[in-house]
Amino acid sequence: MNTEAARLAGELQGWTRAAISRLLAERVVEGMDMLDAVVTVYDDLREGPGQVIPIGAVERVDEYEVDIEGTVSVLWKPSSAAINQVGLLEDESGRIKFTAWQKSGQPAVREGERVRMRSVAKNWYQGRCSVALTGRTMVSFLEGQGES
Repeated sequence: MNTEAARLAGELQGWTRAAISRLLAERVVEGMDMLDAVVTVYDDLREGPGQVIPIGAVERVDEYEVDIEGTVSVLWKPSSAAINQVGLLEDESGRIKFTAWQKSGQPAVREGERVRMRSVAKNWYQGRCSVALTGRTMVSFLEGQGES
């Protein structure tokens, strides 16, 4: 159990081996075999608060704010003066529309840039999930990891 916990702790930021070992033990006590416990705990923690999640997982995560990263693939002209930028961010799991509001004070991004967006707010419009950059959002530019 400790070996699996150590492996998961190496893959997941913000979680200690001891905390993961406790979660694994709880699943095993509930009747799961070790493999199922490892998969379940990994999935739960990978998409939990503070973890950068795959864009394709955004709509199914039960959090209001999420952390994502990807490449800015398209930017459009904003439809309102209240919007600074609007575009698509994508990774290997999917793509999602993002909106940066003027009042959020977020830096501008360019097509082809690879960025990490922490604490973006999830929104739903006409059955589609999107994210908004707010004053709480932190944008990081990931150097050397995207197109120039």
